[in-house]
Amino acid sequence: MPHQPRSAQPGQETPGPETDHATPLQLSVDRTSPVPLYFQLAQQLEAAIERGRLAPGSLLGNEIELAGRLGLSRPTVRQAIQSLVDKGLLVRRRGVGTQVVHSQVKRPLELSSLYDDLEAAGQRPATRVLRNTVQPATAEVAAALGVPEGAEVRLIERLRYAHDEPMAYLRNHLPIGLFDCDTARLETTGLYRMMRSAGITLHSARQTVGARAATAEEAERLTEPSGAPLLTMERTTFDDTGRAVEFGSHIYRASRYSFEFQLLVRP
Repeated sequence: MPHQPRSAQPGQETPGPETDHATPLQLSVDRTSPVPLYFQLAQQLEAAIERGRLAPGSLLGNEIELAGRLGLSRPTVRQAIQSLVDKGLLVRRRGVGTQVVHSQVKRPLELSSLYDDLEAAGQRPATRVLRNTVQPATAEVAAALGVPEGAEVRLIERLRYAHDEPMAYLRNHLPIGLFDCDTARLETTGLYRMMRSAGITLHSARQTVGARAATAEEAERLTEPSGAPLLTMERTTFDDTGRAVEFGSHIYRASRYSFEFQLLVRP
């Protein structure tokens, strides 16, 4: 009979992929579970990536090696790996192997800044300010901020990075004279932090989330192929007096970014 891969018993841990700076990762599969084995493996690898147990740049080894380590068939391991490649968590590199890339940023839909969310997730945020200027308000911006069309407003354009990779292109319009929008500070902290330090109390926001294809210019800025899917967000933020203090129009790399919703059942 041909040799069959060693099978892990339900709940039994088997040595898994190794990271560069940690002990071998322990994985387990439950063959009595109705959950497919490939999905069990993919879920555990994804959790290890998100929690930092599999660091960016770690090599998983080839499929034959992994199948032998985990007591699974090669097609099962291949399916698990491919599902994470499709999610953008792993990448196959010729001559190198299957490698961990940075985990996708999952951002809760709440009134918080991208900078704060990235920092809380250990993603090392950084910012490059592209423009910080004053210009006449378009009809859309004027309606959002509650100012006359053509009135002067401040425009701030930024690229937000995580682990030195571009994550989002941010356009924010603010009323003139709201606070000191110093470019140097904008490159070291988040916009909402600057507002709060200036005594502005953020209270609520009206927000719309969508998706579309990247233009050539947007794709170049975000290191994505032209036409790649992008997530979009428009948000008008209000302070505790009901005044509109910011209108943001942002785009995010769908390959590296997602929004999380919490849904409640209506009584």
